[in-house]
Amino acid sequence: MISSAAEQQNLEQTRQRVFMALFIALAVGLHTFEALLPNPLPWFRIGLANILALTVLALYGLRAMWVLTLSRIFIGSLLLGNLLGPGFLLSLAGGLGACLLMSGGVVLLRKGIGLIGLSVLGAAGHVCGQLLVAGLVIIQHQSIWLLLPVLLLFALVSGVLNGFAADLLVDYLLQHPAFSACRKGFGPHQLKG
Repeated sequence: MISSAAEQQNLEQTRQRVFMALFIALAVGLHTFEALLPNPLPWFRIGLANILALTVLALYGLRAMWVLTLSRIFIGSLLLGNLLGPGFLLSLAGGLGACLLMSGGVVLLRKGIGLIGLSVLGAAGHVCGQLLVAGLVIIQHQSIWLLLPVLLLFALVSGVLNGFAADLLVDYLLQHPAFSACRKGFGPHQLKG
């Protein structure tokens, strides 16, 4: 039994750290799983790990989203054996682009955007980041930008689906004791009330 407010706060912080570690582990697992799936075309991935990035954004804030995304990319690349290879560069550029656009969306549109809108922004940023690196480093030809409309359409669909899944996951997690004092928002533990 917890006897003081300080011990209660310590327990809550420990629970939240454990959940953050679990979110990173799950994101790495989804990143690795998705990389092993066959793709009909290069860069066509659903982006399942983005569900966890959005969840962490809603529960912990921007900094935690960046930590999860960069951890997922580096650890996943180590597991897949492509650290500093072309796949890693594409993943890193996509992750950075997604985080930049989602961060911009949170800062500029705090009250006017939800997880689905942020997910679409992140998917678009991911596509643009990957095409930028592919055009500059891998393919080195400007015609790669002709793929942009098709990839943005795919990003729209996957962004809506991932945002919807993240929204459901956040609603579910807010019922857990570790997040009982929180409400859905884009800051570190938006308090109820």
